[in-house]
Amino acid sequence: MKIIDLEAHFYTNDYLDYLRSRKSPPREEVREKNIHLHMSEVLRVPRSFQLEEKLLDVGEKRLAEMDAAGVDIQVLSLCVPGCEQFETSDGVAMARKSNDELAQVIKKYPDRYVGLAALAPQDPVAAANELERAVKDLGMRGAKLNSHVRGEYLDNQKFWPVFETAEKLDVPIYLHPTIPSPAILKGFEDFGFPLAGPPFGFGADTSLHTMRLIYSGLFDRFPGLKIVLGHMGEGLPFWLYRIDFYWLKPWVDQTLKPRCKQKPSYYINRNFLFTSSGMHYLPAFICAYMAVGGDVIAFGADHPFETSKESLESLGILPICDADKEKFYHGNAEKLLKLR
Repeated sequence: MKIIDLEAHFYTNDYLDYLRSRKSPPREEVREKNIHLHMSEVLRVPRSFQLEEKLLDVGEKRLAEMDAAGVDIQVLSLCVPGCEQFETSDGVAMARKSNDELAQVIKKYPDRYVGLAALAPQDPVAAANELERAVKDLGMRGAKLNSHVRGEYLDNQKFWPVFETAEKLDVPIYLHPTIPSPAILKGFEDFGFPLAGPPFGFGADTSLHTMRLIYSGLFDRFPGLKIVLGHMGEGLPFWLYRIDFYWLKPWVDQTLKPRCKQKPSYYINRNFLFTSSGMHYLPAFICAYMAVGGDVIAFGADHPFETSKESLESLGILPICDADKEKFYHGNAEKLLKLR
């Protein structure tokens, strides 16, 4: 069966050089035995040299690992921290440069890689223009944003030119996690990155961000917009009934009802796609599958933080019909990214 990995990450040498030249977070510190990625003044992520070598590799070694796992295509996106976290001029410049380099990789391996553009919404108009350039001139199939923009969530309408352009171009935005915004980070800091990062903080921030987007009326303004969430929907399939609270309970105070016209689950089923990236756990898959069905979930590995082989093996034999297996492993990705 054909397999498309919707979440695979990369770095460029220029991007790493920039991270290592910075004096304030996010920045990288190269140490004798490892690397420290400083995500904030108090949160750092230890990384191995081997991991960053894998992030830099978009050639034969990565392709050999894909072949060994049976992955036909990887959808590449720039790894965190992302251009959203830099000063405006630097973010805009690094996004453009990274997109140009990614386009060259895809040109070299057009049958194996698909690209999602990096953007810097600190300048919303420039980000919208860069998305259009990346799609029309470079052949990107969408963009990836790493949750908040220097602490601001994208429900603020000043950022909506990016979403307007995505809808106009009919391309998705992958909303990827990063550490929680400064407004709520304090509750995570006492336990460091093990709480603020992938084990909990990533999903908590991204699911909060998603609910803010829904409540803001974004999808009423742009009904054709498509958003991709990793990690089996950042917990939202489990909460699907509960997030409709103000539409389900006749006794609630209607003056507090969110601004969106439909109940939140309506938008989840219409405007979202969930990938399995970093959540290779059959009970979570079953929850998502039962909550939203076979048209809303797709495979992602989160390479190189998870290997393609382990990602596929961890899910095992999926207890779903063959038609939905085809959708999960490649069909929904092909439809979303117009690969067929």
